[in-house]
Amino acid sequence: MGRIPTRGRRSRGLIDGATSLASLLVASFLASTLIPISSEAALFAVLKLHADLAWPAIGVATLGNTLGGLTTYLIGRYIGSKKPLTQLERVRRYGSPLLALAWLPFVGDALCLAAGWVKLNWVAVALWSAAGRFARYWLVAQGALW
Repeated sequence: MGRIPTRGRRSRGLIDGATSLASLLVASFLASTLIPISSEAALFAVLKLHADLAWPAIGVATLGNTLGGLTTYLIGRYIGSKKPLTQLERVRRYGSPLLALAWLPFVGDALCLAAGWVKLNWVAVALWSAAGRFARYWLVAQGALW
């Protein structure tokens, strides 16, 4: 993994770091549900304002987005217990590693919902999902801090 440069770039003082990170947490959580907002744009903006907060911002975005995905997972688990579907065999066959793609637009929400529906292990779902989301946010940070 490459290094994220953090020295030599200072905050611009428009919004303090704590407020930026809190807003990023909310945006990344909501973006991982069915609300169509861009958590990548939110991370990019935070990093442009607070380059010194690169690692905390990546962590907060990953956490919020993963928690949003787990919320969708729980919805699928609840609905799946009420109405089983046989069309979800592919998710069952490939299992939790498929959730490394949960960050993808449109497909990601469906994967999280399907993972809950077929009752995949939530810890494995969370770990694979977080890994994929972290990789995406790390790449966004590379672009923002270039």
